[in-house]
Amino acid sequence: MKIPYRIGLGYDVHSFEEGRKLILGGVHIPFDKGLKGHSDADALLHAICDAMLGALALGDIGQHFPDTDPQYKGIDSKILLKETYEIVRAMKYKIGNIDSTIVIENPKMAPHINLMRSTIAEILECEVNQISIKATTSEKMGFVGTGEGAKVLATALLICEEE
Repeated sequence: MKIPYRIGLGYDVHSFEEGRKLILGGVHIPFDKGLKGHSDADALLHAICDAMLGALALGDIGQHFPDTDPQYKGIDSKILLKETYEIVRAMKYKIGNIDSTIVIENPKMAPHINLMRSTIAEILECEVNQISIKATTSEKMGFVGTGEGAKVLATALLICEEE
């Protein structure tokens, strides 16, 4: 018997690095730095991947797309999200909803959230109203507050399609 609903939690964190583009939610955000990572370092999409994988007890993004594998060097994280969702679909689950929070001091996320939501919804074959993205700061505390990086939390509700 398949469990009808599964919930997963994802978390990702990256430091900023000069000379990189800032990509979050599959969207290029104009800023003087980007997030450092083996791929495009899209912490939002990585956290969503981890949430979906976690919901199905399938480990994390690093197990499926290791940063030691050169084929993932600089990869667009939209591809990783799509491949992760193919794993979810192969197990006969679909998206119920995604809820996420980006914690970043600068730049401001509000102007980009609608495009992020629609980008993610398209990849996950769901409606935009199933994708929630919020943004906050850490009130100048910790590495995020000092502008050293960003962190993202995401939850995923998956719904079984088998009876």
